[in-house]
Amino acid sequence: MRDIKPSQFKVDAPVKLSERKTFVDLHGKEEKIEEELQNIREDLGEWQDTLYAYNKYAVLICLQGMDTAGKDSLIREVFKDFNSRGVVVHSFKTPTSLELKHDYLWRHYKALPERGKFGIFNRTHYENVLVTRVHPEYILNENIPGINKVEDINEEFWERRFKDILDFEKHIVHSGTIVFKFFLHLSKKEQKDRLLRRLDKPNKNWKFSPGDLKERKLWDKYQECYEDAINRTSTQDTPWYIIPADDKPTARYLVAKILYEELTKYTEVKEPELEPEIRRNIDEYREQLKKE
Repeated sequence: MRDIKPSQFKVDAPVKLSERKTFVDLHGKEEKIEEELQNIREDLGEWQDTLYAYNKYAVLICLQGMDTAGKDSLIREVFKDFNSRGVVVHSFKTPTSLELKHDYLWRHYKALPERGKFGIFNRTHYENVLVTRVHPEYILNENIPGINKVEDINEEFWERRFKDILDFEKHIVHSGTIVFKFFLHLSKKEQKDRLLRRLDKPNKNWKFSPGDLKERKLWDKYQECYEDAINRTSTQDTPWYIIPADDKPTARYLVAKILYEELTKYTEVKEPELEPEIRRNIDEYREQLKKE
């Protein structure tokens, strides 16, 4: 199977999404890809146990993508072998009335993972410069001083919001959170096929909403906003990775491999050593237990 490196998908220079592939051939059968994924996710699960014992870092994984990009199933498959207490998933939907009474980053601050754990944002703080940019009328629900009508939302507003997001990420990185941002890059044709499958399979009907078709008509605008957001906010400490997402098993494998290869660069993450007195008396403790 073809070897891949995280740098192939990392955004370290301005990108055009239209020039990025939505499918990559790993030269392996689906069974082989799933076998490799299983091996990596077991390694990731063990690394998370070590992270918990080390207790100085947290890991935040941000997943963005168009509807049907495969975020839910990716979370299920990549993190299947984690201790359930070691990973917490937050799915950010339309802000609640309580959330709208706070600044737009409040609900994301609240959901950050504690040290020793993984946090997954299924849709993220970037919704505030994506869906709201496509639908600027949503901003009016935030009751921001000086923003009384859509016309008040100018380029300066968006520049300030991007700066807020970069400052937010810089702050949590400096506090010990390792940040990964993945954009699941789906083709418009593949989204059409996946929406049709939701309609054709009775057990998938519940996933379909007529709103999906309305948003699909805005595909080009969303791509433009994603491209701008990625180019403005992919930094050395908080990079974006553009993951070809037309094939779900491949996308899951790529995300898992990138996570493992990048996280294992943190060589200081190790289990703490036992206190000298405890280490000296291990044999005695063992004998006490055997005598019970």
